[in-house]
Amino acid sequence: MVVASAKAVVLESIRPGVSTRELDRLAEDEVTRLGAKASFKGYTGGVGVTPFPGTICVSINEEIVHGIPNEKVLREGDIVSVDVGAIVGGFHGDSAFTVGVGEIAEEARKLIEATREALGRGIARAGAGNHVGDVSSAVQTYAESLGYSVVRQYVGHGIGRSLHEEPQVPNYGPAGRGPLLRKGMTIAIEPMLNIGGWETARLDDGWTVVTADGSLSAHFEDTVAITEDGPEVLTSVEVGS
Repeated sequence: MVVASAKAVVLESIRPGVSTRELDRLAEDEVTRLGAKASFKGYTGGVGVTPFPGTICVSINEEIVHGIPNEKVLREGDIVSVDVGAIVGGFHGDSAFTVGVGEIAEEARKLIEATREALGRGIARAGAGNHVGDVSSAVQTYAESLGYSVVRQYVGHGIGRSLHEEPQVPNYGPAGRGPLLRKGMTIAIEPMLNIGGWETARLDDGWTVVTADGSLSAHFEDTVAITEDGPEVLTSVEVGS
């Protein structure tokens, strides 16, 4: 539960005036203390991309994913998404949460709650014998029923000895389609919901992904093992809004 522990340490420290670099330092210290290694630090994600410099991704407001920790300071009313990855015994864990910084707007609170619930609904469909599309459809159907859009350019994924493995786990698509989920598989389910449109843009830093229309976005993720007794969440920690 290294990832869960690092998430808890960061969560306790989120408040107005804290820099995203400080949150990154706290996460790195916790991962190291537990004898693990950060999954993201030095990750390239593809040829020609600058290696990611942080232990965690920290994305604020209209930033969806892959925000680089820096001297940016959290402000009252922001919403912040934190993505944590760690390698334990050669296997990766990957998880994310979104919370408000101090008092936040009602529309932001509802977005966070909906994204958390979308993750839960996706996990509930991650049973052996189901298809990836059952997870995808559960997330999309719930999110769009509330008027939110679902990011399409970035998706969940298989996870194990590599951070990103097959199969891809989109947050949209029809039920009953896609790869079969089998006992022993491990996947990362990660809904990303926007108040506005689903289109995205990537900033000049080569990593940070934002909503194309500048609308708020929220992100939740857990690593889930497919077992004969149902889905088992490996990275959970209780996160409030």
